[in-house]
Amino acid sequence: MSAPTDDMLGTLQALHAALEQVRLPLEVPGSAGHRTRRTEMAEQLEDYVLPRLREIDAPLLAVVGGSTGAGKSTLVNSLVGQVVTEPGVLRPTTRSPVLVHHPEDAAWFDRQRVLPELERTERSTDDPQALRLVASTSVPQGLALLDAPDIDSVEARNRTLATQLLGAADLWLFVTSAARYADQVPWDFLRTAAERSAAVAVVLDRTPPEAVTDVSHDLARMLTARGLRDSPLFTVEERPLGSDGLLPADAVAEIRGWLAELGADAGARSAVVRQTLDGAVKAVARDSFVIADAGAAQLETRSRLERDVEVAYAQAETAVDDASADGTLLRGEVLARWQDFVGTGEFLRGLESRISRLRDRVTAAVMGKPQQAERVTVAVESGLQTLVIENAEAAAERAEGAWRADPAGRQVLEGTATDLSRASRECRAATERLVRDWQAAVLDLVRTEGADKRGTARFLAYGVNGLSVSLMVVVFASTGGVTGAEVGIAGGSAVLGQKLLEAVFGDQAVRRLAATARADLAERVHALMLAEQRRFTALLGDLDLPDDVPDRLRTLARRVDDLRFSNGGAA
Repeated sequence: MSAPTDDMLGTLQALHAALEQVRLPLEVPGSAGHRTRRTEMAEQLEDYVLPRLREIDAPLLAVVGGSTGAGKSTLVNSLVGQVVTEPGVLRPTTRSPVLVHHPEDAAWFDRQRVLPELERTERSTDDPQALRLVASTSVPQGLALLDAPDIDSVEARNRTLATQLLGAADLWLFVTSAARYADQVPWDFLRTAAERSAAVAVVLDRTPPEAVTDVSHDLARMLTARGLRDSPLFTVEERPLGSDGLLPADAVAEIRGWLAELGADAGARSAVVRQTLDGAVKAVARDSFVIADAGAAQLETRSRLERDVEVAYAQAETAVDDASADGTLLRGEVLARWQDFVGTGEFLRGLESRISRLRDRVTAAVMGKPQQAERVTVAVESGLQTLVIENAEAAAERAEGAWRADPAGRQVLEGTATDLSRASRECRAATERLVRDWQAAVLDLVRTEGADKRGTARFLAYGVNGLSVSLMVVVFASTGGVTGAEVGIAGGSAVLGQKLLEAVFGDQAVRRLAATARADLAERVHALMLAEQRRFTALLGDLDLPDDVPDRLRTLARRVDDLRFSNGGAA
C-alpha cells in the first residue's frame, strides 16, 4: 500500500470512528434523514471503503439490485447457469443475500473483507444476517455477483439490507422491468448512484419483444436526464423459463459476455473500482459536513433547553433574593413575633423624636425575653421555607412548560416517568435544612463577632439569640424596598434591629454582618435551586452528545478532500 493510500486509510478510519460517535437523539428539523445518512455512511465505510482501500486488487463486486418482481434472482441464476439463489414466489422474500464467485477467488470472500458483520455460510438460509457464498466457474475470475433483496420490499429489514449491500458494491447491476422502470424508488437509488459517481449498469428485464424498442429508448432518455448516460443498458426480453428455471442462454448472452470481458480486463476492473471508490469517498467527505452541522444543531438544541431551565431557576433565585431583602418577610407572623420581642409599638411612636434614646429603651424592652426571640426564629424559619418552596415550584412549572412547548424538549420529557412540572419530593426537606442551617450560620456569625463582647451588659441583655434574630430582620429589609405605610412597620422593625446590633457591634460591623448573612442565604438558595435544576439537565446529559465531534468531523472531512486532491482527485 502506498504512502498516500496509507494516509487516506488512516484518515477514513478516524472519520469512521467520529461518525460512530455522532449522536442525533433530539427531534430537530431534518434529524430523521440525518440519522439515516449517518448510518449509511458508517456502514459504507465499514462494509466497502475501508476494506477496498486495504485490498485494492480484490475481485470486483457487482451487486444485483432492483425492484420487487424485476427478476433479479432469475437473472443471476441464468447468468451463472444454475440455480444458486431461489426466486421468490411470495413477496416479500426474506432470505440471506447470495454471493457467487469463481472458486479461485474464494479466499477474498470467505473472510470478513466486505460486509464484515454478515456471517459466512455455504448453505441456503433465510437468515438475512448471513451471507451465503457459492463458488462457480461460470463467474469470471476477478468478479463476483451478489443477489440483494428488493429495494422496495414491504419488509423494512429487506430494504435496509438492500441499501447496505448496494453501498458495498463496486458495480451496481440494477435490474428493473418494463412494468416498473418508471417507479420512483428505483430512481431514488439511481440518483444516489449518480451523486456518488458509482459505476452502474442497468438491465431492463422481462420486456415484451414488441415493447423493447420503445421502452429501452425511454429508459435511456431517463438515464441521460439523470446523469447516467454512460451507464451500459441491457435488455432482456420476456421469455418462458426452461425446466431448470433459467432463461434461455441467448437471452442473457450480452450481459454474460460483458461481465466476462470485464472479468478478463484487469485495467477495466480497476477503473470501475477506482471510480466507485473515489465517488464513495467524495460523498462521505461531503456529507460529513452535513452530519457535523446536524451534530452541532443537536448541541445548540441541548444548549437552548439548558438555557430554558437556567432562566426559570434564575428567576426563582432572584424572586427569593428580592423577597428576602425588601421587607416582604417582615409581615404576618414574623412581624408579630418581632413586635412581641422588642415592644415595637412604643418605640415606633417615639422613633422620630427620640432616636438618640432608642438604644437604652430597646435594651430595657428585650431584657429577659429569650422565649420571644425563639418565637421570632420559628416564624422566620416558616416564612423563609414557604418563600423558597413556592419559588422552586414556580421554577419547575416554568422550565417544564418551556420544554413542553419545544418538540425536542417534549421528546426528552416523554422519555422520563418523573413529573418535572413540580418541585422534587426532596425539595421540602432540603429547604427545611437550608433555613435551619442558615439560621445556625447567622447565630455563629453573631457569636464570632461578639467573642470579645460577651461580658458586656448589652451583649448579656440581648443574648446571642436576640442578636441573631435582629440580624435576620435587618437582612430581610436590607434593600429598603418597602414604601408607604409599610415603612412604619417593616422598615421600622428593621431600624430597631439595626439599632440593637449597633448598640453591641457598631455600625460598620452591622453592615458587614448583614451583607455576609444575605450572601450566605443567596448561596444556599442557589445550591438548592441548582439541585432542582439538575433533574432537567441530567436528562440532557443522558443524551451523550460529545461537544467536540462536529469539529472533529469537519477537520477529518477536509483532510480527506485534501488527500483526494493531492492524489489527482482520486481516493
